[in-house]
Amino acid sequence: MNDKTTHANPSKNRTPRHRAREFALQGLYQWLLNNEPSTQVANNIRAAHGFDKADGEYFSSLLNGTITTSVELRESIAPLIDRNVADLSPIEHGVLLLGAFELKNHPEIPYRVIINEAVELTKSFGGIDGHKYVNGVLDKLASKLRPEEVGADARR
Repeated sequence: MNDKTTHANPSKNRTPRHRAREFALQGLYQWLLNNEPSTQVANNIRAAHGFDKADGEYFSSLLNGTITTSVELRESIAPLIDRNVADLSPIEHGVLLLGAFELKNHPEIPYRVIINEAVELTKSFGGIDGHKYVNGVLDKLASKLRPEEVGADARR
């Protein structure tokens, strides 16, 4: 099996950080469906083909941080969505949790980069128009969590 057969968008040039996000999303998907402990999920993902090309430290931060703060993250996105969190597809749910975690905990990453990465993950792994939904929700969340950054960007 080659690297091109293991990813939804094999033609894209993925950075180690983007790969970390892909693997973190896969871990969140596994966690959401199976409710396994985060350490078991992380071990399963770390054993996956191609993980050596990911930023392992960032992967751990994303996966563990998102799972640990999932209740708080769900509370932050719940008022911004048009359905119950439980009614989201597992991919949309995982991407929204991941994006919310990055928006809250990684101010060094521009909010537009976080949203773009979330949209790309959803395009790769989610349903047909899921990326539009994710984009809208995370854009609203960015306005709440990073009003100065979003406002400065809007004035440009």
